[in-house]
Amino acid sequence: MDKTELEAKSSKELHDMAVRHAVHHVDARFLWRLLKAVPIAEASVGHTGEAESDVLSLQNQITDAFSAGDESEVADALRPMYLEYLEQHLSD
Repeated sequence: MDKTELEAKSSKELHDMAVRHAVHHVDARFLWRLLKAVPIAEASVGHTGEAESDVLSLQNQITDAFSAGDESEVADALRPMYLEYLEQHLSD
């Protein structure tokens, strides 16, 4: 899949592809980056309560990281991260 095809996908599709790839390849580095990025993305789109909850509870943060694709605003905020990751790992 080339960059143009990736950019045509929705943020949810990119989220699902990136997380599925990272889990399948046990890419803890990407998953850790995602865990750190989700509260920032939530706060950037006005979901400050969720961001605060994530900072206070690792369980909430993990749940939100794996379901971030379900919230379009948060997925859109994380879109560049998903695109970068998938572009780097397409050949895996």
